[in-house]
Amino acid sequence: MIYVHWLILLVYGLAVVGAMVRVLMDNRQPAKTMAWMLVLTFLPLLGIILYFFFGQNTRKERLISQQSLDQLTKRSMLEFVEQKDLVVPDNYKTLVQLFATQNWALPFKDNQTDIFTNGYDFFGALLHDISQARHHIHLDTYIFDDDALGHLIADALISQAHRGVEVRVIYDDVGCWNVKGSFFERLRDAGIEVHAFMPVKFPAFTSKVNYRNHRKLCVIDGRVGYIGGMNIATRYIKGRQGQGWRDTHLRIRGNAVYGIQKAFLVDWYFVDRTLISNRKYYPAHEGEESGGQLPMVGNNSLVQIVTSSPIAQWPSIMQGYVRILLGAKDYVYIESPYFIPTEPVLFAMRTAALAGVDVRLMIPLHTDAKLVEWASRSYVMETVEAGVKVYLYQPCFNHSKLLVCDDTLCTCGSTNVDFRSFENNFEANAFFYDRDMALRMKQVFVDDMARCVQLSDVANLEHRRPFVHRLWESLVRMVAPLL
Repeated sequence: MIYVHWLILLVYGLAVVGAMVRVLMDNRQPAKTMAWMLVLTFLPLLGIILYFFFGQNTRKERLISQQSLDQLTKRSMLEFVEQKDLVVPDNYKTLVQLFATQNWALPFKDNQTDIFTNGYDFFGALLHDISQARHHIHLDTYIFDDDALGHLIADALISQAHRGVEVRVIYDDVGCWNVKGSFFERLRDAGIEVHAFMPVKFPAFTSKVNYRNHRKLCVIDGRVGYIGGMNIATRYIKGRQGQGWRDTHLRIRGNAVYGIQKAFLVDWYFVDRTLISNRKYYPAHEGEESGGQLPMVGNNSLVQIVTSSPIAQWPSIMQGYVRILLGAKDYVYIESPYFIPTEPVLFAMRTAALAGVDVRLMIPLHTDAKLVEWASRSYVMETVEAGVKVYLYQPCFNHSKLLVCDDTLCTCGSTNVDFRSFENNFEANAFFYDRDMALRMKQVFVDDMARCVQLSDVANLEHRRPFVHRLWESLVRMVAPLL
């Protein structure tokens, strides 16, 4: 028995060394590799547990067959081919090609978009469109809360299911950990097909707890699509001071809905292993087939629905952000609730600012996660030193995720400017190549900026902050890539 503890230490040591070798062989970004090395070295036992749950790389795993993905993509491609007079702006042809090549995100013209900046307007429109559904409703959300709003949406879905409308719901298992199973069972009992994304059950915990579906999508009859940052929760309509979380969500009708539909159906195949590619889920937007409800939108508002995930070969949305920042001529405005940028994004932001581009970053004055707030401060200071103008949103927590560039391009979706969104989560953004849409999104940023305080005079700020605070922020930054 005297040697038992030595045997345990030997086994533990071999496990740690094995984990370190695997981290090295994954060839991740050096910052992330070093962060895991530090965790495994200086957090005995806890470090190996954290690595098992959160550190294993799934990018090379085949979680959806390429053949099925090809079939889902070909259906949206058929709709893409039918477009007439498609014109891609010369200055964004490389970006459009990047997304089309890496993500099969096809550009669609003829779109009309509504921008929602508060929960009252968004949920009102969503409930109205749900009530108008005649064939199907596809809902994909990170959080579907068991609260008053969640029950209101659930009741609307149940009502439509009773009328014979096909209703499919995907919710993230980790995002809905606090939601009782009975909430979703009520939906299933009404005939709604409901699936949790990558369910994590004790004791079968695996590293998939780290890879979550953060998308917020809804498609109604294949003609109306929603994409953005709002989950289904009352926090978006009511806060402690009577003001809910600030967020941005979009309602799109037109050809780009095909892209949102494809994103949902890929996720549906992932959770249900049912391949849905029938033409009826990609209906025409004009003539008799549309039932006269949604006449054709005729314009050149070009949209790409871009997704990213930890199993994709390349981090498409992150690459898009880098390409936009390095190609900007006049300005880039960014809103993000969390700011823990990957090195390529941080480098692109500093490079653009140093080159004279007006780079502005808006983040909340206080976030809903204190550790993330501490970790982000050193990154924020680094951008300010390079000339980035940083604005701190004061009235409430700003959960909005958007970017607008040079009055010609903008994007909005579920992607935060942090490691988790760029590398670990399943995300979705709409990219618009349209001056009118870019100007409208710019106005959203300007309106939010009026409610901000600007972070400036970084040298004085650094000296005024206590040394202990600055030391703690630097320590937390070491593990920031893991947050």
